[in-house]
Amino acid sequence: MLSLPPACLDELRRRKIMIVMGERTGEGVTAEQARFSPHFNSINKRLLKHGIRTYSQQEIRAQIAQAEVDAYFRNDPDAALAASKKMGAQLVMRGTIDSRSAINPVLRIPEVYVSIAYALMTPGGKLISEASAKAESYSGSDTLGMAGTLIEEQADAVVSTLLGGYCAANPPASGKKKSK
Repeated sequence: MLSLPPACLDELRRRKIMIVMGERTGEGVTAEQARFSPHFNSINKRLLKHGIRTYSQQEIRAQIAQAEVDAYFRNDPDAALAASKKMGAQLVMRGTIDSRSAINPVLRIPEVYVSIAYALMTPGGKLISEASAKAESYSGSDTLGMAGTLIEEQADAVVSTLLGGYCAANPPASGKKKSK
């Protein structure tokens, strides 16, 4: 499904992407990366399939503090840049899960509503491209599990949209000057 200009895909293959996931809760954003392994893996395997290099969750946890990961979700560019520099990441892909569960008033069964906002950013937090995915289910109140299912089902489209946005914002040099 990924159809990018070959020159742009080659450029992306020379970059290294750090993927961070978080979930918005009533207390803010929870971004403990170990909690999001299935979500991380769905996106990561799509990137690796196209030869794009990523950092593993273990590498991220070993090299940067949780507070620095949290910076990506607080939109704290200074702390985010510090984290990216420690990792050596040229791009950051952030996924933020929003969810809620409720009892359907008519059917009286649990419903789960999940949306995930993705952003591809520079190491300093400047937005390059964004994508989203949404789903709802009568499967119960496991919002994190539903988010995992949602990512797995829609990861190809999300990755394609994010990387396509990168290519649109950074056209490969081919003798043409970038218009301002």
